[in-house]
Amino acid sequence: MAISLGHNRYGKAETRVVRIYRDDERHEIRDLNVSTSLRGEFADAHLLGDQGNVLPTDSQRNTCFAFAKSHGIGEIETYALALARHFVDDVTPVAEARVEVEEFCWDRVAVDGVDHAHTWVRRGQEVRTAAVTVGADGAWVVSGLEDLVLLKSTGSEFAGFLTDPYTTLEPTHDRVMATSLTARWRHTGTDDDWQASYASVRRSLVERFAAVHSLALQQTLWEMGRAALEAHQGLAEIRLSAPNRHHNLVDLTPFGLDNPGEVFHAADRPYGLIEAAVVRDDAPPAPGAWQDLPGFV
Repeated sequence: MAISLGHNRYGKAETRVVRIYRDDERHEIRDLNVSTSLRGEFADAHLLGDQGNVLPTDSQRNTCFAFAKSHGIGEIETYALALARHFVDDVTPVAEARVEVEEFCWDRVAVDGVDHAHTWVRRGQEVRTAAVTVGADGAWVVSGLEDLVLLKSTGSEFAGFLTDPYTTLEPTHDRVMATSLTARWRHTGTDDDWQASYASVRRSLVERFAAVHSLALQQTLWEMGRAALEAHQGLAEIRLSAPNRHHNLVDLTPFGLDNPGEVFHAADRPYGLIEAAVVRDDAPPAPGAWQDLPGFV
């Protein structure tokens, strides 16, 4: 029976890159978490222990820092494209590069109503993301966001579901619906106004979450994804992952109190996990854009 080496890759995960722009008295900050991953002629490293084709992960980390200075950090998609193209074009054994970037956002502190020139406070837990893949078959840009926490206090139902002998859940026509959304959307090209596109897609998702009278979180995800594609012709598809952050009504009768949908226990686990992809029918397939992207296989 023959045994062979299968799919393999390597890289540097989660390099924390902070770039401070000091061009004038009003400084600017960009705060990134960058992961690189390379595929190519690396079989000898596994089979023979021969590192002749292996660019050290330490070098990949250093490249992230150097590019933050030499190329600057405009939009994270542009920064990731520059890194990925460098690894493919300038490092001979590399056939394909994936660069994933998370951006942590900071808001400027106000002192006596005036924005401070060099002090910020971290903005919530929402993270902007980009995953760029460059290889022989082309280049793909997948933008996105993680941990966008949304909640609506009414306008959500869950009833008419399948039951079995183990079902205890009661149907409801008025519930709190909350989630911590992860969304990623693939662009049809590699040249866009990334900031404007991101802000617009995010707005489409949030506004549709609010506007839809939801019969299920599945329906809401479909409506959110469809709204994003209808509003943005440059998107080929969007994939959404939404844990259902359950809010359970607390029984206050032991304390002689009514609870007409006002006091809840926010349960963090276990939770339902709803995922969906919404795809434009005429969009060319791009499996390489999604390969090995966590949560979106």
